[in-house]
Amino acid sequence: MAQLICQDLTLGYDGHVILSGLNFEVDAGDYLCIVGENGSGKSTLMKTILGLQSPMHGKVTTGDGLRRSEIGYLPQQTVVQRDFPASVWEIVLSGCQGRQGLRPFYNKADKALASENIRKMGLDALTRRCYRELSGGQQQRVLLARALCATQKILLLDEPVSGLDPRVTAEMYDLIDTLNKRDGITIIMISHDLDAAMRYASRILHIGSTVFFGSKEDYLKSDAAYTFRKEGETA
Repeated sequence: MAQLICQDLTLGYDGHVILSGLNFEVDAGDYLCIVGENGSGKSTLMKTILGLQSPMHGKVTTGDGLRRSEIGYLPQQTVVQRDFPASVWEIVLSGCQGRQGLRPFYNKADKALASENIRKMGLDALTRRCYRELSGGQQQRVLLARALCATQKILLLDEPVSGLDPRVTAEMYDLIDTLNKRDGITIIMISHDLDAAMRYASRILHIGSTVFFGSKEDYLKSDAAYTFRKEGETA
C-alpha cells in the first residue's frame, strides 16, 4: 500500500518553476533513490514531501496510516551544525519531540527509544560525548539515530554519505540497507552515487530534463540513465 503519493507536482521558488508534472508513489518497504542533475529539484522535492515547502501545483498525500509527524529526516549538514555543542544523548533524544504532543518533558518511553536507537547505531560508548568532537561518520550515525526516534515507518535521507571516506560510506549504506530490509523502514534517499543506487534501491526516481520513475532494472535501460552516466563521466 502506498505510504506517500505525489500527484501532478510543480516545484519551484520565487515564481521560478524547477520541475512540473511529477507523479509517483512510494509503497511501504520501498527503497527509493532520487537521482538527477544538480539543480534539478531533488532537495526541493524532499522539503515539499516534509511539508517544509508548498508545491506550486499538485499535492503530496500520505497513506497506509502514515502521519507527516512520523516521517524521519536526515538533512545535509551545514558547517555550523557540525559544530553543535550538545551531547550525543541530547541530540538523539531530541528526535522524540514529535512524540511529546503537549508534554513539556521526555517520558520513560522516549528515553528508552533514544537508548535503543543509540544502541542500534553502535553509539553506546559515545552517549555522553560532545557531538562536535565526533568524526563525520559518527555524526551521521547520531543524526540517523535521531531520525529513527521520529519514525519506525519512513526515512528521508538527503545525501547521507556526503563528505565521508569510502570505508565509512560503505558502512553507512549497509546501515541504511539493514534498516530497510530487517526493520521494514521505507527509505527515500537523494544520492549522486548511481552505483550505490543500483546496488541498494528497489526503485529509482530520476528528475531533471528527463523524468523517470520505476524499477532500477528498467531505469538502467532508459535514456535518463544513459544521459546521467555520460554526464558523470565528463564532469
